[in-house]
Amino acid sequence: MVDGFLGSLTTEQRTLIHLYDNNLPNNQWEAPVSLTQAGISAAVHVQRKHVPRTLKRLESSGQVSITNRHVPGAKQRRKVYSLTNEGRTAAEELRKNILELEIKKDDETVKISDLIKNSDKLLELLSHVDERLIFNQNPVISPVSNPDGKASLDAQAGEQLVKRMFARAWEDGKITKDEQQLISEVVEFLGMHPERVMRLSEQARKEQNIPPPEEIYLDMLRQALVDDSIIEEEIALLDTFRIAFGIDNDTHERLLIEAKLEPVLPPNVQTYHDSLVTAMDDGIITSDEEAMLITLRKSLDITDGEHASLLAKIRDNLK
Repeated sequence: MVDGFLGSLTTEQRTLIHLYDNNLPNNQWEAPVSLTQAGISAAVHVQRKHVPRTLKRLESSGQVSITNRHVPGAKQRRKVYSLTNEGRTAAEELRKNILELEIKKDDETVKISDLIKNSDKLLELLSHVDERLIFNQNPVISPVSNPDGKASLDAQAGEQLVKRMFARAWEDGKITKDEQQLISEVVEFLGMHPERVMRLSEQARKEQNIPPPEEIYLDMLRQALVDDSIIEEEIALLDTFRIAFGIDNDTHERLLIEAKLEPVLPPNVQTYHDSLVTAMDDGIITSDEEAMLITLRKSLDITDGEHASLLAKIRDNLK
């Protein structure tokens, strides 16, 4: 879940704004990391897990195009994303409406357009606006690609995973090359800023409350299964972790079953799940309850597929 004014925008809307402010270079070779899934994830304040689904919807609607480019620091060409003409038109209309909004700053009422400069990224500016439309000097929410600041509840799950991995790696007082490589892959997957990573490492080293490898792996599986599927890049990370920490196939299968029984739901999905459980308490959903749930789905950015999946599981539990 995303805090502040940004939480009132859907993931698709935040993605359109981000891609509008970060153009694909005209050359046919390089592209910035901000246009990769990791860069988009960090900018729009959602877990990397949810980005492919959002981009797929935007691609299906003709608003986003995909190409392969070299990205600085990457070993091979990566998928990068940019707005089509239709997507740019939609982003311009969205920006226009946002820039006309009036907010409070230093006890004065101003338009957002009065605050933004040509070099500013709109999402970065909006991160200072809270849910009451009051401008704060410090960001209400900060992407994990920034060195400090509070990450969204959604992104904090990734931070906790990295911290737990560091805790395990620090068990013998040092981080081996293999452990560093594994953590680096996870960090790159999440698009996390190096200074933020160093802070998590130091916190883990000082606390030395070391979780066993199976517990970390189970946590990784639960997060990967948030939408009942494990994407290709997550499979690669899980395989790397299994090799590094000696998770055999039998243990993997046992933990996978456990993870499927108790998946970790992101805050917005958990909130909707709890409301759905309440509505289904008597076994049916009335027309008034359905209207409320439709409104809640829009505000929490819950897809029809997520709704159907949650509803099916709740009904199974009622049997």
